[in-house]
Amino acid sequence: MLLRLGRHATRHRVAYVVAWVVLVVVGFATSLGLLGGPSLFDRLETGDIVAPGQATQARDLVTATDESALPLLMRVEGVDFTDPELTLAVRAAVERLEAIEGVGRVSSPMSHPGWPRAPRAWALVGDNDPESGRFLIVVEAGTEIGGAVQREVLGELRGPASYFIAPHADDIRIGGTGLLVDDIVGQIKTDLAVGEGVALPLSLLLMIVVFGGFVAAGMPIVGAIASISGALAMLFGFSWVIDLDATVVNIVTVMGLALCIDYGLLLVSRFREELGRVAPGVLPADLTPQQVEDAVGGAVATAGRTVFFSAVIVGISLSGLMVFEAPVVRAIGAAGVSVVVVALAVALTLVPALCALGARRLGRRRGAEAAPDEGLFSRLARRVQRRPGLTTVVSVAVLLGLAWPALDLRLNASGVELLPPRAEQRVFFEELDRDFPLLATPTVTVVAQAPRAEVEAWADELAGHPLVKAVQPVERLGPPPSDVEADGLDPEGPDLHRVDLLTAGGSMDDAARDVAAELRGTDPGFPTWTAGQAASLADFTDSVLERAPWAVLWIAGATFVLLFLLTGSVVIPVKALLLNVVSLGASIGILVWIFQDGHLSWLLRFESVGGVESVIPLLVLAFGFGLSMDYEVFLLARIIELHEQGIDDDTAVRLGLQRSGRIITSAAMIMVIVFSGFAAGQMLIIKETGVALAVAVFIDATLVRMVVVPATMTMLGRWNWWAPRWLKRVHARVGVSEHGSPVALEDRPA
Repeated sequence: MLLRLGRHATRHRVAYVVAWVVLVVVGFATSLGLLGGPSLFDRLETGDIVAPGQATQARDLVTATDESALPLLMRVEGVDFTDPELTLAVRAAVERLEAIEGVGRVSSPMSHPGWPRAPRAWALVGDNDPESGRFLIVVEAGTEIGGAVQREVLGELRGPASYFIAPHADDIRIGGTGLLVDDIVGQIKTDLAVGEGVALPLSLLLMIVVFGGFVAAGMPIVGAIASISGALAMLFGFSWVIDLDATVVNIVTVMGLALCIDYGLLLVSRFREELGRVAPGVLPADLTPQQVEDAVGGAVATAGRTVFFSAVIVGISLSGLMVFEAPVVRAIGAAGVSVVVVALAVALTLVPALCALGARRLGRRRGAEAAPDEGLFSRLARRVQRRPGLTTVVSVAVLLGLAWPALDLRLNASGVELLPPRAEQRVFFEELDRDFPLLATPTVTVVAQAPRAEVEAWADELAGHPLVKAVQPVERLGPPPSDVEADGLDPEGPDLHRVDLLTAGGSMDDAARDVAAELRGTDPGFPTWTAGQAASLADFTDSVLERAPWAVLWIAGATFVLLFLLTGSVVIPVKALLLNVVSLGASIGILVWIFQDGHLSWLLRFESVGGVESVIPLLVLAFGFGLSMDYEVFLLARIIELHEQGIDDDTAVRLGLQRSGRIITSAAMIMVIVFSGFAAGQMLIIKETGVALAVAVFIDATLVRMVVVPATMTMLGRWNWWAPRWLKRVHARVGVSEHGSPVALEDRPA
């Protein structure tokens, strides 16, 4: 089938290329909103990474019963509260804001009836102290983030309201949830541009060195651009079906970019090798259409099969994310699988067509495919094969040592901390919590269903808890909603009430986690639901631990079956799975050492939050597993091809490593460049993903693939290919039994 696909791409190469050009243009135009509609970035959301549980139920109960509007805040600094003109200016601004249709309450110290004598009038003054010289104007600006009401209020705050107050103040700043979301999405777009701006040029330069020419190097890059377009278009389509978190775009796009370059590198290299095989000694200008067709067909039938198996394994790894309950994790899994399909389609159709178009240019120079049977990698393999047992023990010990910090892994669910330290909205909210303690965001929130007197008595008990700094007044939410399902909720029972608690430190500090855990396990005599970032993280962790065995079973089982179909062995798949576990453990250990412990923060330009973002280990395990299997398949395909030719096992391993080493090393270097480009971004979760995957690829392509795999295969010898007899019969019927090129060499005039 793949041979026929390669021949068809050769005969109709112009049609294939034109079709892809059209698809790329349409993909970019649609996803970037160039056709007049909303863009992908307009449809992104951001919020806590949650899973079903108490925190989600509490949030749903609050949302269903509390119709509070989203606030926009104006922070004014350096004022003289005794200045009567300041009072007049603020009141004029408040009147204009109240006149906007859809605006709820507008609060400010100067518009309070008791100003300046009543103590409650000073609630919006910094530290409740006139000496602070700062105050807030709070506007309830509708319920839709970025909606028409918010846009009009924002224009008023930045326009006339600022003009009225500016003569009496040193500084004016505006913040709010909608602006925070805009900051995060804007940072995502910036990081995406920076990542691609670093990755594509450096990848092109590296491939020029690998291939020895611009044309050959440019083909995987063209494929990568097509993959980016397809990834953005796929995500745009998904945004109409599921809620997409802003971080999904960078994570999925970088995966498609890296895979497409990898696959393009393998296919172009194999095409040049096949060209030398089917047309030995033929000058590039004298290549016949038949020879070009044979070379493309042979490349797609061999390297294309490797790409196909690799893509299926990566797709299976990412589909494992869809087993989990957290919507953002499921979205990454679904979008990731789709992008892998795009990368596979580009590799099997567009890249072969480009090879056929540029065959005469590609044949002028030799590149990575022209590896001699003796070289750096064969010498490395020979040294490893001298003491395979000792090499394996030492290498695995190194990996386990690198994995050691992972035992202290502390998950985190950051809020504004995801943004760079100097981001405008991050600074705004951090200073808001510091300077206006009465408006500080509660670290733990409890929804209770009981008479108000009982809830207030319980809240008084909580105020005496050693880890609780303050308990805000109990707020009545109203009757229990009929359209919300929550464990223990009595639809006919008493009203719901909200209790907000402030603990020492932030929402992710030990105090918040301990209080949330205690409240989740406490029965005060009436139903309660605990919310907040710590509670959401606990729900997410519990959900992951519950679903993880099924995800592992699916990924490991499907990968085992695919590798068995490729190799006919049960030993090789089991060994590959075990090595991947150790390798990925080392990657997570390094991730903890850097981001949780704060090492290299000066180099990577981040501030440690004392943990690793909750979704990162899942992404590293899923993406890293797929990428590791990429190189496993690349190497095994060569070794099996030599093994089938009757070459002894040690020689097959040595020659297989020599012939695939350049491709694996080059592909890994490109992957590291791509992921490092995104590690250069400013969003903490994107930086962690980029660093973790770059480390995972580096470890796998060097220590594991170049040292441990040759050592273990040498140690096992003929046992590498062992399988029970009944499985051998299964493999003979449905497995891959021929790994060499299916294009027969015929006597053709040169």
